[in-house]
Amino acid sequence: MRVPTSIANRPRTEPVLWLGLALAAVAWGVLWWANERFWTWLLGDLGGLDLGTRLGGGIHFFLYDTVKIFLLLAGLMFVVGMLRASLDLERARDYLAGKGLFTGLVLAVVLGAVTPFCSCSSIPLFIGFVAAGIPLSITLTFLIASPLVSEVAAIMIGDQFGWGIAAAYVAAGSAIALAIGWVFSRFDLDRWVEDMVFATRITRLRAQGRVPTLAERVDAAVGESRDVITSVWVWVVVGVAIGAAIHGWVPEDFFATYAGADNPLGVIVAALAGVPLYVNGAGVVPIAEALWSKGMPLGTVMAITMSAIALSIPQAVMLRRVLRPPLLAAFFGAVAVGIIVIGYLFNALFP
Repeated sequence: MRVPTSIANRPRTEPVLWLGLALAAVAWGVLWWANERFWTWLLGDLGGLDLGTRLGGGIHFFLYDTVKIFLLLAGLMFVVGMLRASLDLERARDYLAGKGLFTGLVLAVVLGAVTPFCSCSSIPLFIGFVAAGIPLSITLTFLIASPLVSEVAAIMIGDQFGWGIAAAYVAAGSAIALAIGWVFSRFDLDRWVEDMVFATRITRLRAQGRVPTLAERVDAAVGESRDVITSVWVWVVVGVAIGAAIHGWVPEDFFATYAGADNPLGVIVAALAGVPLYVNGAGVVPIAEALWSKGMPLGTVMAITMSAIALSIPQAVMLRRVLRPPLLAAFFGAVAVGIIVIGYLFNALFP
């Protein structure tokens, strides 16, 4: 007698799969919405922890940011994986190649500007772009522009410094991303990317030379998301832990003393000292305005703002799982040099 096939082993029809994807999307959205609120309630309301202190704020930040980045990794890697398995990316790459490198770089800057990601949150989408075969110079341009050309920071700068300065900030951030992307396009950088980014399930699925079924695409995207999370989770936890330890710590007296108007190397000091801060645009702009009101030159203030937003130690820790040390060092060095140049230019233009 033939044993009936269990429900779990029956072929999944497309309507059932689409319903499952819709429910998963709703669940992801609920988790995203509830993440910060849950930890605030658990630690503050229920646990009685003062979230306004360095300790309380650091614990809240660690839990909230860790869950946030894992949600981004799972959600974005799945979506990018589905797109890679479903779309003809070779045609998309050919289209971009026909339009020229500059068009690709500009599109990367535009996408970076409209995605509200910090320096760490943009990494999942960066991994997906690299795995999809998008040229590395374009994906690195996105990785720079996404946190640096921050719409939140631009609005707050416009409100506190003036809209002309806000426009100059956006233009400067875009120029840094475009210039570095163009320079990187002159070199063969793929050899400095870890193999795990390229050896993915979607790549193997596309190599079969046929249109995969919806079930195959879902399975490959889920498996690839799981593989990426398994590969980088330690780096994410370590990176966020470092960020939590220094979160919100902005030594205003240090900047006022060593990066003041009387120090010709103030811009360099500000750009390098801003890297460990790990503060987003909403957090650093009020500090920048306070330093400016104390007489710090505008370019030096912008160097602090840009480096705190675009570069961070947690970002470096997470990127190390994706980029090998030479490319990681070149990336950080190029962005830091670009910020320093912009700082001195701002000081010259806005004395």
